[in-house]
Amino acid sequence: PRERVLLWGVLVMAWEAAWGQLRYSVPEEMPKGSFVGDVAKDLGLQLPALRDRGVRVVSEGRTQYFALNGKTGHLMTAERIDREQLCRLVEKCVLRCELIVEGEMKFYEIEVEVIDINDNAPSFREAEIELRINEMTTQGSQFPLRDAEDPDVGRNSLQSYELSGDDHFSLAVQTGPGGDQRPELVLTKALDREQAAFHELVLMVSDGGDPARTGTARIRVTVLDANDNAPVFSQAEYTVRVPEDFSVGSTLVTVTATDADDGLNGYIKYEFHKISERASELFHLESETGKITLKDYLDFEEISSHELEVQVRDGGDLSDSTKVTITVTDINDNVPEISVRSALSEISEDSPPGTMVALLHVQDRDSGSNGELRCSLDGGVPFHLESSQGSYYSVTTARELDREQVSEYNLTVRAADGGSPPLQSSAVLALRVLDVNDNAPVFAQERYSARLRENNAAGALVLRVRATDADWGQNARMPAKVLQKFVVDAETGTITLQEMLDFEDTRAFSLAVEARDGGGLVAHCKVEVEVLDVNDNAPEV
Repeated sequence: PRERVLLWGVLVMAWEAAWGQLRYSVPEEMPKGSFVGDVAKDLGLQLPALRDRGVRVVSEGRTQYFALNGKTGHLMTAERIDREQLCRLVEKCVLRCELIVEGEMKFYEIEVEVIDINDNAPSFREAEIELRINEMTTQGSQFPLRDAEDPDVGRNSLQSYELSGDDHFSLAVQTGPGGDQRPELVLTKALDREQAAFHELVLMVSDGGDPARTGTARIRVTVLDANDNAPVFSQAEYTVRVPEDFSVGSTLVTVTATDADDGLNGYIKYEFHKISERASELFHLESETGKITLKDYLDFEEISSHELEVQVRDGGDLSDSTKVTITVTDINDNVPEISVRSALSEISEDSPPGTMVALLHVQDRDSGSNGELRCSLDGGVPFHLESSQGSYYSVTTARELDREQVSEYNLTVRAADGGSPPLQSSAVLALRVLDVNDNAPVFAQERYSARLRENNAAGALVLRVRATDADWGQNARMPAKVLQKFVVDAETGTITLQEMLDFEDTRAFSLAVEARDGGGLVAHCKVEVEVLDVNDNAPEV
């Protein structure tokens, strides 16, 4: 059957790009890497842009079932998908993921319906069914049999029952309130224990697949002496409500029944007649007392209601049944989850107000007020937290930034639910502010003066000027410059002689010193240098 599934190809259903949503469908059990849909074509994205814009697929939950092929723009399966494992309690199985375009800070919702294939045969919980029927039972009496189970849905689920093996019995199939088929064994011919103490039957169930799958159970009917009173439950239905943190081992409800017969015919035992696989893992029924206890932890987010059918049977195999409905109520046991879908690590200080720096997704698996979220951004920072769409929030700048005042921000986003007490979580966004050349150099003094003997050698220190620039990096660099017979060092601000001075040639110098940063902004100051005479010339006659 799995080979037949591979011949189906991939069913691509209608998609809607409006409102940023795509819809596809794919059969279950397809191998990893199978084609789901042409996302690039459906969204009108060019293939080179997919790689440049940082496009990726994000799924909720721990398992990522889909991935994007960056070369083709196709949505592919990242894991083999088993519909019965993922959606055993729902008929329509839909997986959701999101396409994040990091370069544009956009997202698109994708829904993929997992189509059922006939990969499961119907089966009975018990391969051997034991029935005990009194020989005085009237013709036409009906005996409910346990339903067969088939995890598949639609036509691939169970469709029909067939009985063979003995002419004392026939099969009737009743339709339950939910449309399910309930097989019943019907006595069509009077029993005589002295002629036949046992009857062997075979019950076969078939599903609607092509080809159909089948399952069988053997029925052994033991004929008993007369038992004229059946047990009767005190209630036709039991209803109980419990919180999801109900203690394991505690009693949920006790069902009770009575039988007017004496002795073995009046001895009754309780058993689950109809119960789902998950419910059988959660609940235990004491056969002697009818007490139903919890044997594993409940989870409202997994299943919020359980319906059980309990049957009571006496020693003569007469029975009655009742319905037990257990409703699980939500408690605030899930912390809000904050996911950073896309975020900047650095931003220019001259970015305009309203620039988006992060796209966040928040969710809480609880329901009602326990799942209602309030999101906030810690104060004291020039940023806004704004609701975007659905469960998405964006962090934007509230005004222009100033790197010279604050060069780095750690933005803390918090999410709190409406529970009592509320649960909360937080996420920290680290953002570095990039410098622009918005500050000119500034000298410590507008005018400097110095006196220097003429006999000082080249390289002698004249004086030191000091200029500062609030910018950073290249925007704050000021190169050295030669002024007449002097050299200005850009790093230290020292002015030194380039060559020896001569008092008899020039007695004073007026220097205009300029500081220019890497961005072209300048500042000026004046330096007055007086040359002092030394006795370096002999008298001439």
